[in-house]
Amino acid sequence: MTDIVNRVHEIFRDRGMTLSVAESCTGGLISHYITSLPGASDIFTAGVVVYTQEAKKNILGVSPDIIATYGVVSEQTAREMAEKVRSASRSDASVSTTGNIGPGALEGKELGLVYIAASMDGKTISETLHLHGDREHNKEQATVSALRLLIELMEGGK
Repeated sequence: MTDIVNRVHEIFRDRGMTLSVAESCTGGLISHYITSLPGASDIFTAGVVVYTQEAKKNILGVSPDIIATYGVVSEQTAREMAEKVRSASRSDASVSTTGNIGPGALEGKELGLVYIAASMDGKTISETLHLHGDREHNKEQATVSALRLLIELMEGGK
């Protein structure tokens, strides 16, 4: 994990850019890893854990129509979470997570289904994950995957 977090720090520091995070199923783990390294205050503007549907709507401003149509566990919600936290925090880039990490499933969607998104400069990319571990493993995997997606966006890979 340290290598990927170091890489995120390096990219943001070298570019003089800032990062924000909107987390649901990872429960603040991305923010924890980003802030575990010295110098985090130079790159990290905000991290918000919006665990419930109401928090996603009321704190981030995720559209009730998006949630009603696609659900909180959806690519559309993950993308909007990333865009809304970036806008609200005025950061240069953002990353988000939402999904079913276990033990129970939301909205009748499969256990281990997670959506991640990264946003920067009006471009938002997303990815669907199908995780198969226990709760802690799934949180770790979603966190690593979200940070990799963020790096891909920053390096122009997607």
